[in-house]
Amino acid sequence: MSINKTRGLLYWLARLLGDVNAVKRGRVGRRIGRRAAGRLTGRGLGRLFRRF
Repeated sequence: MSINKTRGLLYWLARLLGDVNAVKRGRVGRRIGRRAAGRLTGRGLGRLFRRF
Protein backbone atom coordinates (compact mmCIF):
# COMPACT_ATOMS: atom_id res chain seq x y z
CA MET A 1 0.00 0.00 0.00
CA SER A 2 1.42 3.35 -0.99
CA ILE A 3 1.72 6.43 1.19
CA ASN A 4 -1.01 8.24 -0.77
CA LYS A 5 -3.49 5.39 -0.32
CA THR A 6 -2.67 5.21 3.39
CA ARG A 7 -3.14 8.97 3.76
CA GLY A 8 -6.44 8.81 1.89
CA LEU A 9 -7.64 6.01 4.13
CA LEU A 10 -6.68 7.96 7.26
CA TYR A 11 -8.46 11.12 6.06
CA TRP A 12 -11.55 9.05 5.18
CA LEU A 13 -11.50 7.44 8.61
CA ALA A 14 -11.11 10.81 10.35
CA ARG A 15 -14.08 12.19 8.42
CA LEU A 16 -16.15 9.13 9.34
CA LEU A 17 -15.27 9.51 13.01
CA GLY A 18 -16.20 13.19 12.84
CA ASP A 19 -19.58 12.24 11.38
CA VAL A 20 -20.17 9.70 14.13
CA ASN A 21 -19.23 12.27 16.75
CA ALA A 22 -21.59 14.84 15.20
CA VAL A 23 -24.46 12.34 15.27
CA LYS A 24 -23.69 11.52 18.88
CA ARG A 25 -23.75 15.19 19.89
CA GLY A 26 -26.74 16.06 17.71
CA ARG A 27 -24.88 18.54 15.50
CA VAL A 28 -25.25 16.85 12.12
CA GLY A 29 -26.89 19.85 10.43
CA ARG A 30 -24.12 22.16 11.51
CA ARG A 31 -21.47 19.74 10.22
CA ILE A 32 -23.20 19.35 6.86
CA GLY A 33 -23.51 23.12 6.51
CA ARG A 34 -19.86 23.69 7.30
CA ARG A 35 -18.79 20.99 4.87
CA ALA A 36 -20.89 22.52 2.10
CA ALA A 37 -19.50 25.98 2.84
CA GLY A 38 -15.95 24.61 2.74
CA ARG A 39 -16.55 22.95 -0.61
CA LEU A 40 -17.98 26.13 -2.11
CA THR A 41 -15.09 28.19 -0.78
CA GLY A 42 -12.55 25.70 -2.12
CA ARG A 43 -14.15 25.61 -5.55
CA GLY A 44 -14.34 29.40 -5.70
CA LEU A 45 -10.71 29.82 -4.74
CA GLY A 46 -9.68 27.11 -7.19
CA ARG A 47 -11.45 28.88 -10.03
CA LEU A 48 -10.01 32.22 -8.98
CA PHE A 49 -6.40 30.99 -8.95
CA ARG A 50 -6.76 28.93 -12.10
CA ARG A 51 -7.37 32.10 -14.10
CA PHE A 52 -4.13 33.78 -13.05
